Amino acid sequence: MAAATRGGAERYFTRWYKPDVKGRPCEDFCVLQHSNRRVICVITLAEAHPLLQSGKTIKSINYQISANCSRLQNKVSGKSKRVWLFAQFLTELAPLCRISSTDGEEYTIYSCIRGRLIEVNENILSNPTILQEKPSTEGYIAVVLPKFEESKSVTQGLLTQKEYEEVLLKRLNSSS
Repeated sequence: MAAATRGGAERYFTRWYKPDVKGRPCEDFCVLQHSNRRVICVITLAEAHPLLQSGKTIKSINYQISANCSRLQNKVSGKSKRVWLFAQFLTELAPLCRISSTDGEEYTIYSCIRGRLIEVNENILSNPTILQEKPSTEGYIAVVLPKFEESKSVTQGLLTQKEYEEVLLKRLNSSS
C-alpha cells in the first residue's frame, strides 16, 4: 500500500467518513478515495473511533469473519479483469475484521462501501500499534475496489471532512 505513505494520504486521497456505523456511537470509519483510472478506496479508522482514543490497547485483530469466511484468504493478483474473478465482494456493511481491546470491548470494522476486497493489511496482525499510531497510512484495514461504473456513486451516504467535523462538534456540545 505504498500509495498512502506519509503525505500521500493527504495529497492523493480524498477523505470520506461514515459515523456511528450500525448505530454504534463513535464507531466511525474513514474511506480514503484515490482518484485514478480505477478508484481505489482504503478503509481506515476515523479519528474519533474508540480504538484511537488514549488508553485503548489492542489485544487482537481477527480477519476471520465466520466459520466459512476469512478475509485473509482473499488472494488477488493480475490484471483488473482477474481481480473481479477472485476477490471477495463486499457490501457497505460487510465486516472486514474484528478488533478486541484489553478492556474487553470488541469492535467490528465494516467496509462502508460496495466493491471487491483487493487486500487486507496483514501487518497490523503482528504490529497492532500501527493501526493506532498511523491509521491513515501503514495502519489501514483494507483496500477495496468499487466497480468502475459505481466509482462516482461510491461516496453516497458518506460525509465530507467538513460534515464529519460538524458531527464531532455536535457530539462534543451534547456531552458537555
